[in-house]
Amino acid sequence: MPPGDALSTPDRRRVRRIAAFLVLAGVAGPVAAMSGAPAEHAWWAWLVALFVVCFVLGVVAVPAGVGGGVLFVPIVGGFFPFHLDFVRAAGLLVALASAVAAGPRLLRTGLADLRLALPLALVASIGALAGALLGLVLPAPVMQVLLGTIIIGIVVLMAFAGRSEYPRVAEHHALRWPRVHGVLHDVARGVDVHWRAHRFPAGMAAFAVNGLVGGMFGVGAGWANVPTLNLLMGVPLKIAVGTSSVILTIASSSAIWTYLNAGAVLPIVAAPAVIGMMIGARVGVRLLFILHGAVIRRLVIVLLLFAGLRSLLRGLGWWE
Repeated sequence: MPPGDALSTPDRRRVRRIAAFLVLAGVAGPVAAMSGAPAEHAWWAWLVALFVVCFVLGVVAVPAGVGGGVLFVPIVGGFFPFHLDFVRAAGLLVALASAVAAGPRLLRTGLADLRLALPLALVASIGALAGALLGLVLPAPVMQVLLGTIIIGIVVLMAFAGRSEYPRVAEHHALRWPRVHGVLHDVARGVDVHWRAHRFPAGMAAFAVNGLVGGMFGVGAGWANVPTLNLLMGVPLKIAVGTSSVILTIASSSAIWTYLNAGAVLPIVAAPAVIGMMIGARVGVRLLFILHGAVIRRLVIVLLLFAGLRSLLRGLGWWE
């Protein structure tokens, strides 16, 4: 639906009801799997449930402004009977598929900067490789505890981290990296905004950690890349989002080979997850013009908090 098309009040109410139903279905699926659905169900029933849950997560992820991987891994890992290694590998594929689909258009439209992305993607890829190798040797209960801790940390970051559309960069910092700059055409304002990145050493160190966490847990790293680019390195928010997607493409591609070599990429799990998430994301783009992103974002924070606590308690053996 084009942004300019206006919907009547009954149509808007109908769409909101459908969106609410999809969100509730996405919550109900994992809860049913947790609260009493026997593991003796036919194998295809879990795959159908996985497709439906991933479709709903894709719908919710776009208006909330988060990547699919950060929702997929804690929810599927906590409520489905799949080994966490398979879930983390599928989570990387989910994050990779979304980023690959958006990357070329972001580069063509100038919303992603290749000169900024490449050095950061290099250190993020090294961190992602190290994280994937580390994650595959740690026991599953330990990974569950660490995943729960990381997800709760992401919730705190999403709830309290600020954002600045056009951060100010001190001139004496900016001149240290004169080549990493550009011009962003603000369509809404009809003006060109000149921007310049700074604090590159700190930014590269942060991206190494982001890559480590993303590769280790299969959650991608868009949730950390965007604040790092925007708040730490002074990149405009739109450029930060676009460049983060390009970096995620390179870093996730590096980490996924480690899981593939270890036999952790299970097509029967990855295929319905990726397909469901991609179809849901297309629906989410259409709902983006109707739903209030802030409300969806709060719902995602609640879902992540619940899934993070579930993963943490499951790893400790307190909630099976």
